[in-house]
Amino acid sequence: MEKLSQQEEDAMQAIWQTGEGFIKDFLEAIPEPKPPYTTLASTVKNLERKAFVQSIKMGNSFKYSPIIKEEDYKKRFMKGFVSDYFQNSYKELVTFFAKDKKISAEELQEIINLIEKPKN
Repeated sequence: MEKLSQQEEDAMQAIWQTGEGFIKDFLEAIPEPKPPYTTLASTVKNLERKAFVQSIKMGNSFKYSPIIKEEDYKKRFMKGFVSDYFQNSYKELVTFFAKDKKISAEELQEIINLIEKPKN
């Protein structure tokens, strides 16, 4: 699985959010500023070529659905991100955000609670 460009990730976010649909459905799910329809259509075709989405021809249109789960994509690239920028240490990642005051004590406590009592 390859890393997607920002434009491709934006399109995949809309696809994951929508579940399945047509280009116009994904365009509605993308926040402003929206790309042109033709740009999004081209991006989705690239995602199909990369095996992130699949299509079914319906009349003159194509209906797309994700092949790759959002969770799987996040797991794969968060591991690389943590490895590349935080010496493969999730503690270093959390410390970075804590020092930069991007995470509160309450949020840290929630994380601790999740670690100590994982949901089944």
